[in-house]
Amino acid sequence: MFTGLIQEIGTVAGFIRSGGVYRMDVSSGEISSDLKIGDSVAVNGVCLTVIDVSKGSVSFDVMEETVRRSSFSGLTVGGKVNLEPALKIGDRLGGHMVQGHVDCVGEITKIVNRPEESSMEISIDPSKSHLVVEKGSVAVDGISLTVGEVSDKSFKIYVIPHTRLVTNLGYRKIGDGVNIEFDVVGKYIARSKELEKKGSGVSEELLRRTNFI
Repeated sequence: MFTGLIQEIGTVAGFIRSGGVYRMDVSSGEISSDLKIGDSVAVNGVCLTVIDVSKGSVSFDVMEETVRRSSFSGLTVGGKVNLEPALKIGDRLGGHMVQGHVDCVGEITKIVNRPEESSMEISIDPSKSHLVVEKGSVAVDGISLTVGEVSDKSFKIYVIPHTRLVTNLGYRKIGDGVNIEFDVVGKYIARSKELEKKGSGVSEELLRRTNFI
């Protein structure tokens, strides 16, 4: 489990395919000294398992399916990636609940930079638009952000200067693909409503009939 608060920007030092698996090597600073083999790290919002770690470097195996379903398909050596180690018991939940499971890849269609804030418009598959709500939470490349405005095909986020500085959003440009993870609570609600329409799942009538409410 993650919170979407990025601890470090890493640099891709290697991304090599071997059969159906890619090996990703990431140059990092402080977080590599606190990691061990088997730990989970969100890399641009994708939960990956550490397979090797040394001073200033951490490595992961990435399945081909993960590459296909994420923005990793466009990853290159030298690219900047957001890094967040998994939560430890007692850590603060400063962002929102992020699982590290990418729902879709969005595309940055507009960027407006101002001294006090920046805004980005991100296009998504229209079939996913019901999972985004204004003032709700969304993870973009693993960053916990608040949705500003929503349309049928896109949503807008506003980014303070600090967030641009400590994440890879400062390196992003129009046309870039970004990993999107919608709020897990919203996804459960959407799924429940979908099942209710089909006559299955939990409904208010069922809860009343079984004396839960």
